[in-house]
Amino acid sequence: MKRLVLILMIISLPISVYSGGFSKVGTAAAQFLKISAGARPMAMGETFVAVANDVSTLYWNPAGITNINMMSVSVSHTQWFAEIFHNYAGMVIPLSDNEGFGISVLSLTTNEQEVTTVDQPEGAGVYYSVNNVAIGLSYARRLTDWFSVGVSAKYIQEDLFNESANTFALDIGTYLKTGFHNLVIAMCVSNFGGNMQLEGRDLIQLADINKNVSGEYNPDARLKTEPYSLPLNFRVGVSMDILGGKDPFFKSDYHRWTVAIDGNHPNDNVERVNFGTEYSWNETVFARAGYKLNYDVENWTFGAGVKLNLGGQNVSFDYALVDYADLGKVSRISIEVGF
Repeated sequence: MKRLVLILMIISLPISVYSGGFSKVGTAAAQFLKISAGARPMAMGETFVAVANDVSTLYWNPAGITNINMMSVSVSHTQWFAEIFHNYAGMVIPLSDNEGFGISVLSLTTNEQEVTTVDQPEGAGVYYSVNNVAIGLSYARRLTDWFSVGVSAKYIQEDLFNESANTFALDIGTYLKTGFHNLVIAMCVSNFGGNMQLEGRDLIQLADINKNVSGEYNPDARLKTEPYSLPLNFRVGVSMDILGGKDPFFKSDYHRWTVAIDGNHPNDNVERVNFGTEYSWNETVFARAGYKLNYDVENWTFGAGVKLNLGGQNVSFDYALVDYADLGKVSRISIEVGF
């Protein structure tokens, strides 16, 4: 009975987090950490914390590593807005039936662009680029047949021209199998760590410390930048196989229909709720869709995938498409190989 009460309380969280409130946009650094990993989760409306059964779980919920029973590698690529590129790569290595290890790299980069100033609006002949990266090491362990925990330690760095900032952070996740028709409840706290503060040579300026004295030496002065926290996010989600899969409501040998709901509580924005679904035929061909509630410009998401056995290896190809209204459409491609 206690376990059932706990399950019902947690299920209610994704619905209760949608409470409006005021926007806190611009109050956190390292915004690239909020751009999701993997085409499959993106196509499912970013409802993956309780699905968590491919390599992208390193981003969504490290506890999901225990769902992967073979060494697997995944890469994904996204051309974001304004010639910005988002890339992700991850690898999961099972250490035993109950524990696993993972490593991941997330990056957001731009091509070189010419610096413009008020005096030189057409270009100053100097070029800059932006390079952001997060490197993570993850470990997960199944404590019982129905409960797993996982943690990721991440090094995060932002480079903007000659300025940079870096820090460390943790992701902590849980994965609970309720035993009721493959209902899964999962939670993850992402980006729990230190602040980021830009430093670099462009912040060093000559300063006239006494304007009443002419001809004195002007020393170097360092412009002060403010520290900003990371985009901390608490995510809780549920997923269930309605048709096919493991212990579904309706059994099927060839068809599987999975539904999922995620609730998000970020420290720099309003609460959000995501809905997602995945249909599978014979675990070979997949169709996915999702809906994101309380976002500025993005709502519906779509995608498809195929899983093949090539040379004895399981190879998955996934595609996702999201419409960002006036900003345009964004596509993501992912490839995952299980050895």
